[in-house]
Amino acid sequence: MKRPVASNEDKRPRFWRDNALPFIEARSIADGREVCYSRHSHEHFSIGAITAGRSTYIHEQAQLEISVGTVVLMNPGDVHACNPIDDQPWSYLMFYVDTAWLTELQHQLGFSPDSALRRFSLTHVRDANLFEGLVGLYEVLIDTQQDNLQKHSTLVEFFSELQLRLNPAEQPLHEPNFKLERAADFLRDNCTQLLKLEDICAAAQLSPSYLIRAFKQHYGMTPHAFLINRRIQFAQDRLRSGKLIADVALEAGFADQAHFQRAFKQHLAATPGQYQGNSR
Repeated sequence: MKRPVASNEDKRPRFWRDNALPFIEARSIADGREVCYSRHSHEHFSIGAITAGRSTYIHEQAQLEISVGTVVLMNPGDVHACNPIDDQPWSYLMFYVDTAWLTELQHQLGFSPDSALRRFSLTHVRDANLFEGLVGLYEVLIDTQQDNLQKHSTLVEFFSELQLRLNPAEQPLHEPNFKLERAADFLRDNCTQLLKLEDICAAAQLSPSYLIRAFKQHYGMTPHAFLINRRIQFAQDRLRSGKLIADVALEAGFADQAHFQRAFKQHLAATPGQYQGNSR
């Protein structure tokens, strides 16, 4: 079967950035044959994933061939370049992460608070979990249906996992469970409000990296998933009382009825209308 030819618009570099998350920028290239780099470096940490084909990868004095499934890592200041091989198609994703933000995350994971960024020793790795996590992160970031809390949480979760797999801290942190319970209580009490990750961390007095990891381990879901679940429970109660679906969507804290419909069906395998119509 012949594959459709990509349009010129499809081949353009696609950038993602959000003023609410100023510490990261993402870039997608659908056809790497359309771009060619000279050796260069960035002042921030960079990480990318080869999503199709293969290319040459230059990192400092090394040059090698990389292919789909490879994750590449560049510390701030590392000289690098990725370019096509004999006009063969390839595609990739890149993320540019503010050094101060990543350094703070490392501190939260157990590094001394007065140390600088701990540089990564690996320049590339074939790790299915990290590759899938990086691709999934990009999909969350560009999804206009996802809210800021979900995007921020996914960022913290991925980059914490990256640190723990490739650059672990010497001493893990431990916090009592009552802080996690305090976070859960805050989510329950404020489930209809527009919450930021910083709000939950402040209420629980926990760092973002610890909150994301420990909350999921303790409750079996991320803080964002816990929040959405509580909103659905809130909505069920309102629907049983006969309130209009559009009104319930806004009361429960969803941006609009479309967001509400999708989340409700994911949780209950039924639409709000079906649930309300079958209530007795």
